[in-house]
Amino acid sequence: MLLVGYLVEFTMSDLLTLRGAPGSPYTRKMLAVLRYRQIPYRLILSGGSLGGKVDLPEPKVQLIPVFYFEDDRGELEPVVDSTPIIRRLEDEYAGRSVIPSEPTVRFLNYLLEDFADEWLTKAMFHYRWYYDADIKKAGEVLPRWGNLTATEEELAPMSEFVRERQISRLYVVGSNDTTAPVIEDSYRRILKLMADQMNSSPYMFGHRPSSSDFALYGQLTQLAVFDPTPMKIADDLSSRVVAWVGIVDDLSGLNCEDDQWVSLNKSPDSIKALFAEAGKVYVPALLANAKAVEEGATQVQTEIDGKEWVQEPFPYQAKCLQWIRQEFVRLEENERQEVLDFLDGTDCHRLFEK
Repeated sequence: MLLVGYLVEFTMSDLLTLRGAPGSPYTRKMLAVLRYRQIPYRLILSGGSLGGKVDLPEPKVQLIPVFYFEDDRGELEPVVDSTPIIRRLEDEYAGRSVIPSEPTVRFLNYLLEDFADEWLTKAMFHYRWYYDADIKKAGEVLPRWGNLTATEEELAPMSEFVRERQISRLYVVGSNDTTAPVIEDSYRRILKLMADQMNSSPYMFGHRPSSSDFALYGQLTQLAVFDPTPMKIADDLSSRVVAWVGIVDDLSGLNCEDDQWVSLNKSPDSIKALFAEAGKVYVPALLANAKAVEEGATQVQTEIDGKEWVQEPFPYQAKCLQWIRQEFVRLEENERQEVLDFLDGTDCHRLFEK
């Protein structure tokens, strides 16, 4: 067979190493970013025996994916948290950026990425560990990603451990009987809103993907194409989004130009509608959580979409609010006003009120 083109050989030191798992939406988010940006990498399966033992340092916070960057001494440093990692990759690898060039759109992309990472993940975690069919599938498949050769007898205790551990952590994202209607109604609306946006462009901010696209994609790799209950909802409500997930999985062959980003003054109403959803559900959750954390309260209590919301405080999301505000302050004064004008009527302006 004749191969036309160039054969590029990489040594192990050329490959960016990360550790993660297929059932992790953030791992899927970052793998899709790496493929789109054409950054060579190797993935080490987290907790798995496939491929043999790999000696890598552990991060201080046990989250995945874990990226391994060389520090000043040439030693591998474990780094977690997808949003700052994406910005670090922008500095270290040229071309095919996932950060819009216009400052106002860049900020809105940051806000939408945070909405996907921190709100839509509530739906992902909720559906997976709240409904019997989803618990059964996740409990059986997730352990197998780390050990394909395990017998049913060997798998059983691993499955039970995964189920018990994850169900016991539902409180972290605020999934409970009280909040379930809020989470599920919002998921349905997000599917429809994303489908509406694709009438204007295939991605959230134009004809090339941004980091917010990959954040939405990461959560939807689980919600729309893996977990049975939300997958059926996606099939019923938005086949376009289901198809989109399959496309975004590997955009390494997509051509991209700077003029493929949308300008703020040409943004369609459909993208503003997504921010209205964020203002309806995520903004009140962020503000109530930050207030509870600041006051040392043991419970977050607020109203979201006309319904009661109760959960334990989540300190990390209090930091998310601080980071959103920092990104907003970095804008020039006229740019901040342009963003506020765009967000008028979405309730997102409440994020910047003291």
